[in-house]
Amino acid sequence: MKAHDGMYIGGDWRPAAGTDTIEVVNPVDEQVIDRVPAGTAEDVDAAVRAARAALPGWAATPPAERGAVIGRLRDALAARREEIAETVTAELGSPLPFSQKVHADLPITVAGSYAELAATHAFEEKVGNSTVFHEPIGVVGAITPWNYPLHQIVAKVAPALAAGCTVVLKPAEDTPLVAQLFAEAVHEAGVPAGVFNLVTGLGAVAGQALAAHDGVDMVSFTGSTAVGRGIGATAGAAIKRVALELGGKSANVILPSADLAKAVSVGVANVMSNSGQTCSAWTRMLVHASQYEEAVELAATAAAKYGERLGPLVNAKQRDRVRGYIEKGLAEGARLAAGGPESPREQGYFVSPTVLADVTPEMTVAQEEIFGPVLSVLRYEDEEDALRIANGTVYGLAGAVWAADEAEAIAFARRMDTGQVDINGGRFNPRAPFGGYKQSGVGRELGAHGLVEYLQTKSLQF
Repeated sequence: MKAHDGMYIGGDWRPAAGTDTIEVVNPVDEQVIDRVPAGTAEDVDAAVRAARAALPGWAATPPAERGAVIGRLRDALAARREEIAETVTAELGSPLPFSQKVHADLPITVAGSYAELAATHAFEEKVGNSTVFHEPIGVVGAITPWNYPLHQIVAKVAPALAAGCTVVLKPAEDTPLVAQLFAEAVHEAGVPAGVFNLVTGLGAVAGQALAAHDGVDMVSFTGSTAVGRGIGATAGAAIKRVALELGGKSANVILPSADLAKAVSVGVANVMSNSGQTCSAWTRMLVHASQYEEAVELAATAAAKYGERLGPLVNAKQRDRVRGYIEKGLAEGARLAAGGPESPREQGYFVSPTVLADVTPEMTVAQEEIFGPVLSVLRYEDEEDALRIANGTVYGLAGAVWAADEAEAIAFARRMDTGQVDINGGRFNPRAPFGGYKQSGVGRELGAHGLVEYLQTKSLQF
């Protein structure tokens, strides 16, 4: 891989304002594989200016034409599928088959959905004696995480472009290489100059400059609740719109009538996906007291099968953070059913797939987001107890309910304080709205709801 030595601004690659760089490390062997520019406030300012200059023309482009451009972007990404997968594997450590299926294919699907939505969405409507117009919010500052690096880029950039907005992207410093591939695809697709701009850099420097820039009309951020709180405060001071997709501590509620073996197996797979680096992972498994020990045994057996299949965590800091949570859980009284804090390999940022039993709702591992391959199994006495535990965190991003009767599962899910719930293992829908309640965020991504986030409303009365 050969990195660009500059930023993609105004339709071309430009030298960075400074000379500092960020090392990109392969988490499997801990080797530096590339370097990218560490963008400054000056780079951000240049990108925002380019986005503002391009805004009038792009906003005036008919939605169907914007959709055609996004369609070409989708095709350009599809042509790079293998390079995208290999790049994510190198900088994130994700096993190649998972990178192909999820990190490459999902963003391509999402881009295609917005190519269609741009052409079919109702950007104006009649309401009595008024005509209501849905217009682009303006320049969007998009700040994306490392755990699903291309998916999160596409989930922000594609709807913003479909809405008629222009974008400045600041990708995560751990996984910037796939963002450069995305910029190459943007250029090849013929996205007009300045409509999309890329600035690599550190969150505390380039990210903060982007969130605070007075030329940015909206900030869309995905990451931790702590950082999101700061970005929300910065944006709020300027009364600019924010979309925040933040942390999660999702509950997987297995009701007594459910197929226990299937619910546990799918639940463990969900937690181990992407090495546990998924904000919506069902990290709390809630099981009725009468089935608890059987569920723990099933979960431990299932987790052990992932020992050689998981990739590493993204960096040493994240690895140490997750190990610290495992140790904290054991210190607070949890029982180790599988895995543990010890390193499973001599090299790389690996953490063993871990199952903690006898976890109670007040324990740290049941309340805080761990972001690693760690499952906490909690027991409940009845449905009301299960609901209390499920809703008993500051988060509300996702979850699951299992029951023999689908209506029973739906009734329980309707009472959960969370943005998305899978019923009996329901498949992921890239057109369904994704986002959280409570401290899991503000706003929605994906599908028509994700498009609406980037629109503002004007009414004309006749």
